[in-house]
Amino acid sequence: MRRKNISDYQAFIAVAREQSFTRAAAQLGVSQSALSYTIRTLEAHLGLRLLTRTTRSVSVTEAGERLLNRIGPHFDDIEYEIASLSGMREKPAGTVRITAVEHAAETLLWPRLAPVLQEYPDINIEIISEYGLKDIVAERYDAGVRLGEQVDKDMISVPLAADSRFAVVGSPAYFADKPLPLTPRDLNAHSCIRLRLPTHGGFYAWEFYQHGSEIKVRVNGRGTFSTINMMLQAALDGIGLAYLPEDTVETLLEKGQLIRVLADWCPSRPAYHLYYPSRRQHSPAFQLVLDALRYRRR
Repeated sequence: MRRKNISDYQAFIAVAREQSFTRAAAQLGVSQSALSYTIRTLEAHLGLRLLTRTTRSVSVTEAGERLLNRIGPHFDDIEYEIASLSGMREKPAGTVRITAVEHAAETLLWPRLAPVLQEYPDINIEIISEYGLKDIVAERYDAGVRLGEQVDKDMISVPLAADSRFAVVGSPAYFADKPLPLTPRDLNAHSCIRLRLPTHGGFYAWEFYQHGSEIKVRVNGRGTFSTINMMLQAALDGIGLAYLPEDTVETLLEKGQLIRVLADWCPSRPAYHLYYPSRRQHSPAFQLVLDALRYRRR
């Protein structure tokens, strides 16, 4: 590979992963026109079209996908090795990117990472709240946070909290003229507040367990949201039943603002885990984040 072409391949990787010349140009600190010229030059050099461009989107061709899968991880390894050299400096520095569901980001990540930012001014932390399961290697995250049961087996997984439960709740106003559901199947007769998932535009199926058997119920209802806070508010407003992390409703249950049902069907579930690739060497910044987030039993 000629030295002058190395940056061309880095430019291709950025556009392919971002699927956008605009975002890739901003990431690389170059103009869109310069980036477009670089990609055209690389394609001409290889004699292959690597990207398919339309007025609204950018996608990789078959050749582009093969090139990205072959060289992308190697460039990632180089970047991580360079980042690890920051350990030779007096102060850890760099950016740590984490993908996490909204609830984990708000209740676990930010409370524990805010002090890290205050103590280490050269560390940057980026938390992206989303529900879809992400390929953290392909999308250049340092780590992800999901429930333990959702973590791939080839990842290193670190618990962030004790096992937890979900709760099905509704307001007193909602139950004023409706019977309490006694089994998950009874939810079919109720208006339920749904969580829309980004993957294929589907809805989260409510999960219940009894005697070791799992039951998933795809509920229906009048309210659909993409955040837990909105679902909670809809439940308080009497729109329907909501399926929420127990810690988000405990105080409201104690105050009588919400009523819990189907508690016997909602046992403890694996806690949130931080997961990251086993082959990557930690930067000092990532190690600080890991130490701050790791769950320690008291």
